Amino acid sequence: MLIQVFCYICVAIIAGLLLSRLILILYATSHTYRVAEAPEKPVGIIFGAGLWRDGSPTPVLQDRVETGAQLYFAGKIQKLLMSGDNSYIDYNEPEAMRQFALKLGVPDEAIVLDYAGRRTYDTCYRASHIFGVSEALLITQNFHLPRAIFICARIGLSGKGVIADTRQYRFLWRLIWQIRELPASLITLWEVYISHPIPIMGEPEPIFTKEKP
Repeated sequence: MLIQVFCYICVAIIAGLLLSRLILILYATSHTYRVAEAPEKPVGIIFGAGLWRDGSPTPVLQDRVETGAQLYFAGKIQKLLMSGDNSYIDYNEPEAMRQFALKLGVPDEAIVLDYAGRRTYDTCYRASHIFGVSEALLITQNFHLPRAIFICARIGLSGKGVIADTRQYRFLWRLIWQIRELPASLITLWEVYISHPIPIMGEPEPIFTKEKP
């Protein structure tokens, strides 16, 4: 009897995880683009994705910044909001993104840094409430876009996703990312519909005094 109950619970958990992921993917499909087809928006939001021990961006993060630079040079966006974790003195994702973007030729005046984007939810929430962004291109890998697009939509930020998969990642990493997105998707539904967490906030820092169309 106990084994049956345990099996039922496991099946329910797995079904909940898969259903949550499916909901986000189905919603995001019509809002996802390649660089060439991406619509024009005032801002491109780049999500943090980790640093190496020397403080340089990981390949995943490099691809996000490179994709943001491509969008900027193509005239698709006017500003790049680089959001990441800076909870430790020697760990500064936004600055690492900025330095990499400068090497790619992006002008410093086109870059805005958000030092408190510790999670996808935090980045989306702060983009809207701190930086005054109402519509943006969301720049990240395909596995991450459904969650980013869904969160932004539910907090009032119209986000169109741009795929930043500019290289072939190792199969193991791709598998880990997909597995990680299962609980993350369920947590996303909980946060946007039930818990409504408030991330680290501060004084408003609007990117534009009046956001350009």
